[in-house]
Amino acid sequence: MTQSAEDIAAARRIPLPRPGVGQDKARLAEILRVDHAGEFAAVHIYRAQRAVLEGRKGKDAIAADLTEMEGHEAVHLARFEALLTENRVRPTAMIPLWKLAATALGAGTALISEKAAHACTEAVESVIEKHYADQIEEVRERDPELAAELTKFREEELAHHDHAIEHGSREAPAYRLLSSVIKVGCKAAIKISERI
Repeated sequence: MTQSAEDIAAARRIPLPRPGVGQDKARLAEILRVDHAGEFAAVHIYRAQRAVLEGRKGKDAIAADLTEMEGHEAVHLARFEALLTENRVRPTAMIPLWKLAATALGAGTALISEKAAHACTEAVESVIEKHYADQIEEVRERDPELAAELTKFREEELAHHDHAIEHGSREAPAYRLLSSVIKVGCKAAIKISERI
């Protein structure tokens, strides 16, 4: 059963608003910058996985799934690109590195196995949906429109997560290690992207 954003937020500490003039705008810039980076990376992970698996015998189903999930992430990415422009926020300076890392992660997990590709999705989406839940709770009152968009995106990320589990993510070789490494990498990328 999927937890609501409120249940998850209640279980974790949500950042308190920063004091001072202009801090809401600064925090919004961090949120948009990191969410744009995350969606950018997700598009490149799925694209790389699809490039490895598409056209391989017996891989039509996963290639179709990857195409669909990449499409969802591309919609999210386009929205964050528009929000960056509207709010005059620059993307993270780490975009070239995130593209390289996401492509390597996507291709690498797909080369290991189909289940490793699903394990990658599960790990990434588990971090991202929690990150979105925290942001939803944080902005709900001061920016309900953004909170609604983040809620929709979070639901799609949860669907990707659940789909990966249903398709054997936890049967991937060295699942626990793979999942842990990917989660740590995602959390580090979030912190870096907020600031740089």
